[in-house]
Amino acid sequence: MKIATSFLAAVLFTGTLGALNNAIAEDGILSKDQFAGTSYCHEKFPAMKQGSLDDNQPALQPTTDGPDIVDYYGPCNETPTEKDQIETQKLEHQHRMEGSTAGESDRFD
Repeated sequence: MKIATSFLAAVLFTGTLGALNNAIAEDGILSKDQFAGTSYCHEKFPAMKQGSLDDNQPALQPTTDGPDIVDYYGPCNETPTEKDQIETQKLEHQHRMEGSTAGESDRFD
């Protein structure tokens, strides 16, 4: 009986973790830690697809493809597709392109 109870508890716990992970993943944020007593957070989320940065609704890289991860520190109300995130990623792309050698630029598209 103890084994059955332990197994049931493990299944419920695993299901709860999966539900929490899906809830976090819906807005694109992979992890979010708020600093105690402040409105500042440490967030991690996937970078946006390069080709979608100029669209009205930029898309995040799929998490199944091993995306580039943005390591963000700042206000907790930040989302992965905010205007300042778009500008930051465009600037990062521009810096990469300026530093790349000929024939290498196609890897950033």
